[in-house]
Amino acid sequence: MAVDATSKVTTSTSTDSTSSSQKKATLNYDNFLKLLIAQMKNQDPTSPMDASQQVAQLATFSQVEQTIQTNTKLDTLLANSSLTQASSYVGKYMESADGTVKGVIDSVKVYSDGIIATTANGDKILVQTGITVADKAPSGSS
Repeated sequence: MAVDATSKVTTSTSTDSTSSSQKKATLNYDNFLKLLIAQMKNQDPTSPMDASQQVAQLATFSQVEQTIQTNTKLDTLLANSSLTQASSYVGKYMESADGTVKGVIDSVKVYSDGIIATTANGDKILVQTGITVADKAPSGSS
């Protein structure tokens, strides 16, 4: 993501877990096919498995795989949304939810589970419900 030179936005999102989910889905899919072939090879010839059951199993597994891929894409979309949101905080005045930390935001770090904003003084604010964000500091505040 391109951010202008005055903005400082860093990311630490977890792409390893996304890749891991995709690998697990592939392994599981391969395992399913191996099991299906083994099941077909070893079935009782006098009472074979119904072809419609095999197709239903394959369709069910295919749906699970698609759901995993959809979740991966949603994770990427949420990470991009967090980056956009984070970059908008740089240069703005922010006050923590409990009112103990306040100041103009110098940089923002995006983690997989949240956003931490750092003020010009080096104080850190967790971006969460209840924070106050403004274009400039209210009159009478430090």
